[in-house]
Amino acid sequence: MEYPEALNALIEAFMRYPGVGRKTAERFAFYTINHFKDEDITAFQDIFKRIQNEIRFCSICGQITDQNTCNICQDANRDRSKILVVEESKDVIVIEKTKTYQGLYHVLDGVISPSNGIGPEDLRIRSLLERLKDENIEEVILATNLSDEGETTALYIQRLLQDTDLLITRIAYGMPAGGNISYADEITLNKALEGRKKI
Repeated sequence: MEYPEALNALIEAFMRYPGVGRKTAERFAFYTINHFKDEDITAFQDIFKRIQNEIRFCSICGQITDQNTCNICQDANRDRSKILVVEESKDVIVIEKTKTYQGLYHVLDGVISPSNGIGPEDLRIRSLLERLKDENIEEVILATNLSDEGETTALYIQRLLQDTDLLITRIAYGMPAGGNISYADEITLNKALEGRKKI
């Protein structure tokens, strides 16, 4: 017996989430059908509409925000001599929780991954280079994850900047190889920031 078309569509929608295979998607779909009331579905629809209408990316750093420019970029008290480069917006949120870094950020929106068809031109590297023309910036901290793709991306950016007067550093101490910034605890992140080194 085949599933009704609407159920198949719901299963396929859940499968678009990373790490969700068909069996998990089916479980989510059947839970939705069996346990969600009309008001629950309406609430979900409203949430998706809010995301569509309100969430955007900061015009300067690329961080998610509900304004044209995020709160961090607007904050005059931030150290504007440093830019910390991360892969995703959630990395900014995790690092901010440590309350130890007071500089600016730049979100690449991914990493270089030829196997997935993602090259440098698909990331926010060009906008980073534009920002680095600001004479107040002295240090670029590369905080991509310590995966093969993260290392490749950091090396690519480092090579682009090697002939500049900027201090280029890379987080290392405290982050395990293959680790993901988004899942690191605050102590580990503190050590990683404190132990950054010139590359």
